[in-house]
Amino acid sequence: MDRIDLRSDTVTQPTPAMREAMAKAEVGDDVFGEDPSINKLQEMAAERMGKEAGLFVPSGTMGNLAAVLTHCERGDEAIMGDRGHTFLFEGGGVSALGGVLVHTLPNLSDGSMELGLMESAIRPDDVHHPISKLVILENTHNRCGGVILSKKYTDEVGKFVHGRNIFLHLDGARIFNASVALGLPAKDLARPADSVTFCLSKALCAPVGSVLCGSDEFIRRARRIRKMLGGGMRQAGILAAAGIVALEQMVDRLADDHQHAKKLAEGLAEIPGIWLNFGLPQTNMVFAELTEKVTKNGKQVVEELKKDNILIGNVGPRNFRMVTHYWVDEKGIEKTLKAMRKAVS
Repeated sequence: MDRIDLRSDTVTQPTPAMREAMAKAEVGDDVFGEDPSINKLQEMAAERMGKEAGLFVPSGTMGNLAAVLTHCERGDEAIMGDRGHTFLFEGGGVSALGGVLVHTLPNLSDGSMELGLMESAIRPDDVHHPISKLVILENTHNRCGGVILSKKYTDEVGKFVHGRNIFLHLDGARIFNASVALGLPAKDLARPADSVTFCLSKALCAPVGSVLCGSDEFIRRARRIRKMLGGGMRQAGILAAAGIVALEQMVDRLADDHQHAKKLAEGLAEIPGIWLNFGLPQTNMVFAELTEKVTKNGKQVVEELKKDNILIGNVGPRNFRMVTHYWVDEKGIEKTLKAMRKAVS
């Protein structure tokens, strides 16, 4: 592509192999459970996550919402991080549509929440309180810099909440980035979770969709919620076909995105006036900030880069997020660094 788009890995487009698979996809009515491509994708996703079943949904937001509404009744409470995607960027859907109260805890720099604070957040069995029903983790953690939640921490949280009859949902939108970076199967990172979502349409390059995974019984109930939310699609196998290619061909190559992100970060760190407020990236996200030496603000720098056909995310008055993906190669990274040097000089 002539344009270098680092705003997010959501801007990825389907690969030629995906387009071919979509054109040839065998389809049926998925609401009737008769779309063979959807069924295959769901089975593949469940196996990758180490769960009994999967459910294709149009978006990660719908997947997370369906998970919360399946786990919780109206008036129940869900505990999540104050920098978590479900809290910040999903339209308040769990409360607006599900009547679920949100209890936020501070996310630490590694994306975790302190177990001691989690303990304090759990409500006593008292008619004056809502019922603490669910804890939500995010891996990788977007607003903490694309950091990875360790298997050890996730295992600890799983043991902690299950000992208190509380469910654990994992927003694993980019769990394959974590899996590749750690050299562990994704199912090892998802094992303690009662449910997990992951996105096909980010760095895996599929055009649409996420998958929600859990037990057979959980997915049976989540399917009803998906229908309520308008997510019951018909011949959706055309979309699933791209998701199948994503799982078969696009996971292992995420290591290239991580390497490009590291190169981008190291180059930015050498530019006077820029510092990496989250340090070197663990996966495919680079966060940077302008120092006081730079007279321009973030919006002005973004506009300067646009002149060179380079797009980056402006996530604060002087802050940026850049996300590497399949459609940004080494030449794109070099061009971005050159443009950034010029923009902040």
